[in-house]
Amino acid sequence: MRWLTGWCTGAPRPGAPAHEPPGAVAPIAARTLWTGPDPLWAVGDWRPEEIRLAVLRPGAAASVTTGPTAPDAFEANPATLRLAVLGHCGATDAELAAGLAAARGGAVRHLTGWPGSYTVVLRSGTRSTVLLTDLAGARPVFHTPWGDGTAYATAALPLADLVGAPLDTGHLAARLACPEAPEALGTGTPYLGVRRVPPGHALAVRSGRPYLTGYDGPGAEGASGRGEAAAVRELTRALLESVRFRVRTSPAGPAPLPSGSSGPSGPSGRARLGVDLSYGTASATVALLAAAVPPAAVPAAADPAGAVAPYPSGPYRAVPARTGAVKGSWARAAARPRTASEPVAAVTFGETTGAGTAPAAPVLAPDVPRLRRTVLAPGPDTLPYADLRTDPTAGPLTDEPGPELVTAAWAEARFGAGGTDHLTGHGARQVLDGHPARLADLVRAGRSRELLSPVAALAGADRAAAGVLTGALRTPLTVLRAAHRLARIRYPDALDDAAVRLTLRRTADGAGTAGARSAEDLAWVVPGPAARWLSDEALSAVALRLRLAAREPAPGDNPGAYRARHALHRHARGFRTLVHATEQPGQRLHAPFLDNQVVRAARLLPDEVRLQPGARPALLHAVLAGAGRTDLPPDWGRGPRPDRATSVRAGLRLAADGLAELFDAPLLAEAGLIDLPAVRAALDRAADPAAPLPPAALAGLADLVATELWLRRLRARRHGACWTGLPRPVHPALSPPRLS
Repeated sequence: MRWLTGWCTGAPRPGAPAHEPPGAVAPIAARTLWTGPDPLWAVGDWRPEEIRLAVLRPGAAASVTTGPTAPDAFEANPATLRLAVLGHCGATDAELAAGLAAARGGAVRHLTGWPGSYTVVLRSGTRSTVLLTDLAGARPVFHTPWGDGTAYATAALPLADLVGAPLDTGHLAARLACPEAPEALGTGTPYLGVRRVPPGHALAVRSGRPYLTGYDGPGAEGASGRGEAAAVRELTRALLESVRFRVRTSPAGPAPLPSGSSGPSGPSGRARLGVDLSYGTASATVALLAAAVPPAAVPAAADPAGAVAPYPSGPYRAVPARTGAVKGSWARAAARPRTASEPVAAVTFGETTGAGTAPAAPVLAPDVPRLRRTVLAPGPDTLPYADLRTDPTAGPLTDEPGPELVTAAWAEARFGAGGTDHLTGHGARQVLDGHPARLADLVRAGRSRELLSPVAALAGADRAAAGVLTGALRTPLTVLRAAHRLARIRYPDALDDAAVRLTLRRTADGAGTAGARSAEDLAWVVPGPAARWLSDEALSAVALRLRLAAREPAPGDNPGAYRARHALHRHARGFRTLVHATEQPGQRLHAPFLDNQVVRAARLLPDEVRLQPGARPALLHAVLAGAGRTDLPPDWGRGPRPDRATSVRAGLRLAADGLAELFDAPLLAEAGLIDLPAVRAALDRAADPAAPLPPAALAGLADLVATELWLRRLRARRHGACWTGLPRPVHPALSPPRLS
């Protein structure tokens, strides 16, 4: 796990107890970026090109450095500006210098518009520090009171380690009951006192006091007036730039593999670049775009001293001119000679369709010579819940719990066969698809006629699955009534209704028709799949949070855009947990769809385009056509999907003994969060292949098991493992028994 941390001290509060100076406290194995009373460290296996620093002093031009450099001496000059960009940032040195100069006036939004996924830290003088999160939530920032100021980090666990924060069981209950509802989650974390900065916000710490401001409001999503064609062009440009930047800046040479592993480059090393070639259109789009990136005109020469070439002269900018339908694409004339390029490792799991016999074919139809296919055969060790058959506490401890922990073995096998830089399609569904709640946005805008196409598609699917009566009458009436209700209900009334549903355990099981599931999603707050197994006390505590949030001002945007944005935030949190649990040493997992510029470009798509049947494959088809890939069939991406529920049930059966042991005396029950007899009965039904189990029940069990696993691993961890110089914890003495 890679993270950065630091703190800002301030004047002691009047009447506050004195604290020892934190000069001796520092993270273990950290690289110092800024010194002085308000330091900044980078902790973990950061690559040299992932750390870029810029300094602007009065009367001098901005200086930009890349890679490991000696930290500048502390300067007590209020006019000095410092900028740290950590992660994959596609800005040139000149762009970083210009961005730092523009930030003198207080503007920060322009610092988030470069290609890539990164964290920005801006220091103004000696008493003001600003940290910027991304729009999706894959690069979060956390903060907590520390000494006479505020400590911040890009991971919550080190801050909890620093201040000795206990677990926040109320937040864990909210994560299980309403995982997408900010009204229940707030800005809390699983650690009491450690706060999360919401996505799209800036954390400004001035004189040790934290302040949150939004640098990129939700705006008018889908109402830009630019039209579908302009929005698709902007999406194409943003996605091309994100993929191209990652391919061009991937380090040359194979990386070592874990012991006993072998990859596309042989057992001695890993391929430089890898992609997911799974059964979705998003991963196939990223694979095609990555395979189409031409090699750099001048390969980057390795510096024996370990220095990193500055970005203006590096391989990312030294690219010949291109032609194509969209500026930045790689469509080339057929007679133009091409240099040889190294292969791209494309990893596919050999899964089956819903019938259980026919193998599911990946959606990548055309032949791409540069892609070197690796088909992994599924086995018992890659099934969900495979870690429960051994020691459950032996797995990696992630920053936060998430259902990705139960499928970590499957993802780890997939990424282990990939490249040093492995590109995935995570986030495309949440960025591009039309959330069912967006139907209410059309009603609010007075465009009810545009509901006909998506409602007709739902009715057609239900007619084929449940009969003519359901498809022709029940589905349209149910969906339209739910859309009009969501468009007209007041925000406080909606939260009160959600609190009542939660208290009465009225949760959807996901076993109905497509129309019924869409109607359930047409609400401001929807209970999560694990809410049915929470205890009465936990549900009452979450319902109280919803009722208290009903007293706050209503959000400024429409319910559909609001729900879609927080669904994206939840998925980004899950991707971050997946990276912490499965990323190999020296490897980087990328999700271009979660980049700021891609999220901003997708916001320009009109709602009526998102809600059309098959909108995501059509949009990605248009993106590939704009990039010069015009040989795709018209029905590209519309084949059958693999049946993941079968593998989940198989994993539950094989891990039945481990699950029984895990929930023999679970920590969730010790904290009073779950109804233990109901959970054990659900696990018994899940292990029985003849017992029916709705899809929502499988998702809910994954949430519960993952949270219990995370709690076990957290308890087995030694406190203070992230820091050096912390005072020894004070253990209270046992009070003697009172004799009477």
